[in-house]
Amino acid sequence: MSTGELLNIEPQELQFPFELKKQLSCSMQLQNKTDNHVAFKVKTTNPKKYCVRPNSGIVFPRSTCDVIVTMQAQKEAPPDMQCRDKFLLQSAVARPGTSPKDITPELFNKDSGNQVEECKLKVTYVDPPQPPSPVREGSEEGSSPRGSISDNGTVNSIDANAAPRSFAESHEKSSETMALISKLTDEKNSAIQQSKRLHQELELLRRQGNKSSGGIPLVYVLLIGLLGLLLGYMLK
Repeated sequence: MSTGELLNIEPQELQFPFELKKQLSCSMQLQNKTDNHVAFKVKTTNPKKYCVRPNSGIVFPRSTCDVIVTMQAQKEAPPDMQCRDKFLLQSAVARPGTSPKDITPELFNKDSGNQVEECKLKVTYVDPPQPPSPVREGSEEGSSPRGSISDNGTVNSIDANAAPRSFAESHEKSSETMALISKLTDEKNSAIQQSKRLHQELELLRRQGNKSSGGIPLVYVLLIGLLGLLLGYMLK
């Protein structure tokens, strides 16, 4: 900050976040430390490159004024990002009631006996601000469990043991199902074997009955029918 007797100027270094083909701006603030009206005028060594608004004006007693300096879009970067442009801010005590239209070059002429101050400002280029890095959603390796927000705004925390417990329960149910299927398969195979034996015995009894004159005894027929009903019930 410049600490002259008339104006405080902040900053004394105009910094532009340099980007090609983009118009850039920075501001400085002029603070009148006196009880007088202070006129100011801004000059630059490269007037085609910069636009200053306002480039001259009046700062009222104990008040401030903001000045915007705009750099036109540049087609190429300077060597080593160094800028040689300079600004000169002149200030002088003005009569009360002086308007910006009344400001003339003679007002800043020290030979005229006016109280005049000058402040030189340099221009520097800085790196443009980097955009924030995107945050990956979802869980990542090494990240802690996150909570979810329900429709009513309450936070539902996630139990870190919920997933292992659910997996264990699912694995247990799967084991029980496999054991039941294996048991039913064994029972089915056993019933099929018994059915084959009964058919073989029935065929043998039929052959023996054909050879004998008395035929098949009634008790054998009833027994075979009962076993057939039992097997049919088991195979369903």
